[in-house]
Amino acid sequence: CIVLRPWGYQIWEAIQWQFDQVIKAHGVKNAYFPLLIPESFLKREASHVAGFAPEVAWVTHAGDNELEERYAVRPTSETVMCESFSQWIRSHRDLPLLINQWCNVMRWETKATRPFLRSREFLWQEGHCLYETKDECVADTMYYLGEYKKLAEEFLAIAVLTGRKTKAETFAGAEWSSTIEGFMPDGKALQMGTSHFLGQHFIKAFNIQYLGEDEQQHYPFHNSWGISTRLIGALVMAHSDDHGFVLPPRVAHHKVVIVPIIFEKTKESTLDASRKVRDLLHPLHPLLDERDEVSAGWKFNCWELRGVPLRLEIGPRDVESGSVVVVRRDNRHKETVATKDLKKRVPEILEEMQRDLFMTSKKHLESSIVRVKTFEQFVEATDHKKIALAPHCGSAGCEEQLKDKTQGVTSRCVPFEGSETSETCINCSERAMYLVYFARSY
Repeated sequence: CIVLRPWGYQIWEAIQWQFDQVIKAHGVKNAYFPLLIPESFLKREASHVAGFAPEVAWVTHAGDNELEERYAVRPTSETVMCESFSQWIRSHRDLPLLINQWCNVMRWETKATRPFLRSREFLWQEGHCLYETKDECVADTMYYLGEYKKLAEEFLAIAVLTGRKTKAETFAGAEWSSTIEGFMPDGKALQMGTSHFLGQHFIKAFNIQYLGEDEQQHYPFHNSWGISTRLIGALVMAHSDDHGFVLPPRVAHHKVVIVPIIFEKTKESTLDASRKVRDLLHPLHPLLDERDEVSAGWKFNCWELRGVPLRLEIGPRDVESGSVVVVRRDNRHKETVATKDLKKRVPEILEEMQRDLFMTSKKHLESSIVRVKTFEQFVEATDHKKIALAPHCGSAGCEEQLKDKTQGVTSRCVPFEGSETSETCINCSERAMYLVYFARSY
């Protein structure tokens, strides 16, 4: 399970704040639902319980007393939310119902836990929305996926692929699932967010009906969508280097650290100038490292490790010349900026860094995709830590066989555009249904 120290939790808060604004502007309202879910709720949707049963942690006792029914520690909230929705929805006037919750979940899915990527407890948001029509529901399912793509690319500076999951990788209980997929520098794909069209599976299981304008009873349509603290892991992998973490400026709470270069004779004037710069840049939440028990070089390493986007160095000569040395965390580029110009130039440098981080990620993603037509090409591409874009028949059994034959290569998604093909399947040689991105993954 996870412990998030303040520096890490600030990143999650930044992601929350950014995305929460987006969904609230769309009309979504935040709520909270119980951590413990009765086993009988999970059993109402057969494919859902089958998909999650191996991952569920169960509560069986209250004190010394055995419970009459087991309770699942929340692995996901479709069932407990739908139980409430069945009591809330009566009329078409109650729709659309746009609900989200920020919470923790637990999935006992692996022994190979990895910080942020696969921990048994993690933090996330899960949106669940109900609509009168299928068209409305599908449109919003794609809307949330589009907002996840924007979050990844414009905020986290990580380029992603988008598409539908294959049948084998579809969320348990969904008609279809869509995803954003990142590709990390070590050659592995990472699912970074999903949006599912659930149709009416859970709706009918919980008998959620509304009276339409035609005075008839109808079942609404349902979607769900989520991102998690896995995004912090994506940030660390996508942007780190041998000196530590590199925080994209838009994510960083403290966008600047000011390091005074202190000598005893000029200490007061240097600190005074540094404090004035801190006050000048206060909207960027600058840190001023005034510690005198460690050297300037030690401070440089300290803040590089933590990923602060810009370091401002102020020494006696800088005080005399009325300037500051600005150092970018990502490429270590140094620029001398007049103190009077800092308020204008520092935000410009931060935006340049944000753009460059994304372009580096985009180039890595694009250069990693290999179009393949034979099984031999497929193996060569994935063995060389690439994404193979390959024709596939769409069979879950064939996909599982392909995973076994390649020691773990899985489908990532079917591209929304350009997936049509008349070729034969990469594995079974049957007619291919579509082109699919395949890669090793976390």
